[in-house]
Amino acid sequence: MTEIQNTESTIPTEQSQVEETLTANVLRSFEDCQDPRLKQLMQGLVKHLHAFIRDVRLTEEEWNKAIEFLTAVGHITDDRRQEFILLSDVLGASMQTINVNNAAYKDATEATVFGPFFVDDAPEIPIGGDIAGGAPGQPCWVEGTVTDTDGNPVPNARIEVWEADEDGFYDVQYTDDRVAGRAHLFSDQDGQYSFWGLTPTPYPIPHDGPVGQLLEATGRSPMRASHLHFMVTAPECRTLVTHIFVTGDELLKYDTVFGVKQSLVKDFVEQPAGTPTPDGRALGDATWAKARFDIVLAPAGT
Repeated sequence: MTEIQNTESTIPTEQSQVEETLTANVLRSFEDCQDPRLKQLMQGLVKHLHAFIRDVRLTEEEWNKAIEFLTAVGHITDDRRQEFILLSDVLGASMQTINVNNAAYKDATEATVFGPFFVDDAPEIPIGGDIAGGAPGQPCWVEGTVTDTDGNPVPNARIEVWEADEDGFYDVQYTDDRVAGRAHLFSDQDGQYSFWGLTPTPYPIPHDGPVGQLLEATGRSPMRASHLHFMVTAPECRTLVTHIFVTGDELLKYDTVFGVKQSLVKDFVEQPAGTPTPDGRALGDATWAKARFDIVLAPAGT
């Protein structure tokens, strides 16, 4: 078992001065930076990084292991897999950045993590269309409205939606270039929208790489709570990136990327086989579910 060094032990004054002098020299090296924000970011990073190294008395072997880990994260990242986003997510950095940049405003819908599986140029569907694209899973009717924080409908809001199939995979995780489980649509003049998707199910984040090894080494699960992704944009409104989660999911308290917020937990109500669908779609003897998600957009700049 690795012996844990006592970080509260007294560091000799002369040693502390050596360490503090180095930090001061590195901070001073950024004094001539012409970009005030970049200067602030770099000096803040140095202060916290040096403080961490000194606090835990980081060993050279541990630092080399960290560099090897980050190198492995870079090597596995490509145009279809973003391991750095996974790392940011499992450390809670993605969620904390979202918290900082999406302050609560009246009753605006809360934001959560973006995730690594969004794809630009998803196909457009009409209101009431189907995002599944043949992906396996239980059909689910999702409907709601898009309004501003004063209760006014937001017409023509662009609603991007994406999700995993019932096997726990997004389309980009397959190798056949399929497009499934994702689309975009626009709210109507009354701010209403609806579409067919799949009832969300739990799945693990990709854990066959360095981030998965980190989770295993630290005794953490790679599982995400069941969810459906949304990104909603409209003129003069703050862009909303969020999910909705499934009431009763046992993973709500253990989501590996810390993305769950109670206001985003919604009822996905299963309908018995033969129950008429809202748009008359024939589902034969299949069960289906329905959920409602009313979206409230904050003003831009808030």
